Amino acid sequence: MQRLQQVVSNAAQNAMGTVPTVVQPEYKGRGDGSTMKALAWFGPQDVRVIDAPVPDITEPDDVIVKVTGTTVCGSDLHLYHGEVATLQKGDILGHEFMGVVEKIGPNVTTVQPGQRVVASFMIACGQCGYCKQKLSSFCDRTNPSTLMNAMYGHRIAGIFGYSHLTGGFAGGQAEYVRVPKGAVNLLPVPDGVPDEKVIYLSDVVGTSFHNVVDTGVQEGDVVAVWGLGPIGQCVVKWAQIFGAKRVIGIDNVPYRLNFAAEKSGIETINFSEHTDVVKRLQELVPGGIDVGLHCATFREPKTMLHKIEKALMLEQDVPEILNEAVMAVKKGGRVGIISDYIGYANHVNIGAIMEKGVRVIGNGQAPIQKYWDTILNEYIIPGKFDPTFMITHRVPIEDTAKLYKVFDARRAGLLKTFVETRFSNPPAEGCPSLTRVDEWAEDTKA
Repeated sequence: MQRLQQVVSNAAQNAMGTVPTVVQPEYKGRGDGSTMKALAWFGPQDVRVIDAPVPDITEPDDVIVKVTGTTVCGSDLHLYHGEVATLQKGDILGHEFMGVVEKIGPNVTTVQPGQRVVASFMIACGQCGYCKQKLSSFCDRTNPSTLMNAMYGHRIAGIFGYSHLTGGFAGGQAEYVRVPKGAVNLLPVPDGVPDEKVIYLSDVVGTSFHNVVDTGVQEGDVVAVWGLGPIGQCVVKWAQIFGAKRVIGIDNVPYRLNFAAEKSGIETINFSEHTDVVKRLQELVPGGIDVGLHCATFREPKTMLHKIEKALMLEQDVPEILNEAVMAVKKGGRVGIISDYIGYANHVNIGAIMEKGVRVIGNGQAPIQKYWDTILNEYIIPGKFDPTFMITHRVPIEDTAKLYKVFDARRAGLLKTFVETRFSNPPAEGCPSLTRVDEWAEDTKA
């Protein structure tokens, strides 16, 4: 099977032509024996905090960042469960982080040691045709994966800590990170804005903004949001900011439903109680919703059919939420997919998509760099959007493996966590103080 996969990859690469990469994922330590805490993958549901070599400059455009804040993202759970086949034992995970510049390569002039920065979760070159359009997540030149060419027909940009399908770059759930093309992939942070307000510009805040903007939420729209994890909670806020007259959130985790109702004042549907979500939406919104935003997981099938197909490896992804959204939107409605689909799904209701004229928009990995200046200066600094609303816990990096287990189980009221390192600042006013996972979560042996 592995040999066949390689043949397919090579054929796709040859058919596409080669686009040379300009950064390499190779990890180089400093050679002085210095180590750091980092979260590494060793198998399905087996992640461990290890002592790893501190990374060094390997290419002239590199920047080494001392991490002052990181987190666990919902999409990390696909790695946690081993659902991305190109993981290797010892890979350092994490793609959402910020910190202070420690070292810069000889070509870097836009950031300096000691400067606070947020990293884009995707690695862009800054020079290809996509990057010049601010579509950094589509960068042609930072992901060498031939397997992705074979699967998708093209490669997207490299991603920190997200397997060798996206380049094999060491991630940000660590005390230090090497950032390739640092001048392109780091956003300087002004003094006076606490880490908790800017760290999620790395992914969640920009990704949720992109979902709403790219799908075209307009003033007066009725919007349904599937999935009320951190992305979904932020999507709700952005939809309201962009003028949606009504937002309905769909999930089956009670504390997430309550959180959305209390923090954002929206209507909610618990799909464990209303098992026919489409019927319930049609009762609430006769004629159909204007926009469906898919922020839910694809990896947990609802029906026995998809449970069997997943178990037999006949599909990688489950289209049940997509089908619900397609059925629930009005004729000519829009569905945006920001949920992190990876492979193939069976039984997509393509007939409804065509006959109803539904615009299904694959939002793609968010081009964070297209938005982060706007979000920082027009929304976060003026106080129009405060990302700290979703932070429920703060833990030390030593507890990250246990944090994965609790986050995966959706327990303890956990929504978004700020993971601190030895370089972190004290908690900002109004944000959670440091606790240990064992203090508030049961059964956390990792």
